[in-house]
Amino acid sequence: MSYATIISPIEVLSVDDLGRRRDWSDEEKVRIVEESLQGFRQGSVTARRYGLSRSLLTHWRREYRSGLLGSSATTGFVPLTISPPAAASCEVASRRDFKTTRRSRSACRMADG
Repeated sequence: MSYATIISPIEVLSVDDLGRRRDWSDEEKVRIVEESLQGFRQGSVTARRYGLSRSLLTHWRREYRSGLLGSSATTGFVPLTISPPAAASCEVASRRDFKTTRRSRSACRMADG
């Protein structure tokens, strides 16, 4: 009994400049998006010119219009001032208010230390 053997040649594909993932800077994205918005139906043409998919350019355009792309939304420091805690003010209660202010006086003692 003979078995038919199918051998297919293996083709090795090399990665060219357009076939790999690029890391676009925000400045490049803004430039490409602004170029795509200049004329009527320029999205597909601009995407082809830069080797982008149309959906990626659409995503960048959406970010650009909402202000997320190219904005100065960088992380930074915010000035913070910490003031010392205010001293607890406790009034001395008279004898007749002793029962009603017992809890408030004990809270003042705990806050004072």
